[in-house]
Amino acid sequence: MSKLPLSGIKVLDLTRVLAGPLSAQMLGDLGADVIKIERPGGGDDARIFGPPYLVDPDGKANNNNSFYLCANRNKRSVAVDISKPEGQEIVRQLAKDSDIFMENFKVGDLKRYGLDYETIRKINPGIIYCSVTGYGQTGPYSARPGYDAIFQAAAGLMSVTGHPDGEPGAGPMKVGPSIADVMTGMNTSIGILSALFHRKVNGGQGQHIDVCLNDTVIASLTHYAQIYLVNGETPPRRGTSGNGGVPARVFTCADQDIMLVVGNDSQFEKCCSVLGHPELAKDPRFVKNNDRVVHRNELMKILEDIFITKPAKYWLDGLEAAGVPAGPINDFRQVFEDEQVRSRGMEVKVKHPFREDLSLIRNALTFSGTPIKDYRAPPLLGQNTEEVLKERLGYDEGKLATLRKTGIVAQA
Repeated sequence: MSKLPLSGIKVLDLTRVLAGPLSAQMLGDLGADVIKIERPGGGDDARIFGPPYLVDPDGKANNNNSFYLCANRNKRSVAVDISKPEGQEIVRQLAKDSDIFMENFKVGDLKRYGLDYETIRKINPGIIYCSVTGYGQTGPYSARPGYDAIFQAAAGLMSVTGHPDGEPGAGPMKVGPSIADVMTGMNTSIGILSALFHRKVNGGQGQHIDVCLNDTVIASLTHYAQIYLVNGETPPRRGTSGNGGVPARVFTCADQDIMLVVGNDSQFEKCCSVLGHPELAKDPRFVKNNDRVVHRNELMKILEDIFITKPAKYWLDGLEAAGVPAGPINDFRQVFEDEQVRSRGMEVKVKHPFREDLSLIRNALTFSGTPIKDYRAPPLLGQNTEEVLKERLGYDEGKLATLRKTGIVAQA
């Protein structure tokens, strides 16, 4: 079997919280050696975003919470104080033979530490240096800080998310998970992988990649934003309704809710048959999708009165048999007990110092030739400091002891 796609690639990960760490985790899953640089004592800011925390067998407080655990598997943690010249030099030495340097500090912050792109490229011209920020490296807002929810709001996502005006609970709403961070992490990985390929075919040429949450959210608005660019109008919030095929929304059944998405006229005809009202597919108001869009409210009221008469399983079984897309609204327990999810192995077990069988979510990519099979638990703060500095920089015990004593590095 082939090695993992990024075997042999060395990554220095100076990112914190979620977007950058998720991207670095992806690179680690794909086989890269990811060295996570953290502050001694505190570490990644995500380490304080608890509870819940894992339970230390010795009963001590710790900083291994669910937020940190979700984005830091398949990495090695090195605790280095980059505010001190000695710590900065350690990072520069590690950067000399690294392929990728990732950071998400505020624009300009790393320049004062001698860890900015221009400095790093002088010691490693082939470096792929990726900066992940809120608003990007340029523009009037570039110096502003921000987190996921700020960009869901500022970039327009919240304006089209939530219950429609006039309904109970109407108003802009944040998407549950930190979706801006997640998408930015994906864009970061795509950018880095593209730059790696570019370097390979262009004589080892490195470059600086500028990725930001604001740009990512705007780009993710796709057909919603394109409506505005075509007609100058912002689409209304639609709650659970889609903006394409109709009907597409949550319906309440006799026992629980389900999600129905009818994508074309053929599916609508089949749906009507399952519902026991084939005549609806011939109603002039509903024959074509454009007609159903115009008469959306009338159709929704009719369907609401039908779905409420029988339990969800009755409707879901019939819709599945007819080839009409529909599904349950699962909570997380139902998700991880679902036979499809279990068959795909979406929950993996790893050995962690605090838990022998820690559950994590597997990488969503499935390769035929280079499958991702091995997962290492997210490291304790500074768990691999001495290991990495010996291996990569040739430090001996005496030098490490001095660095520990002066607080430049820390070992878990």
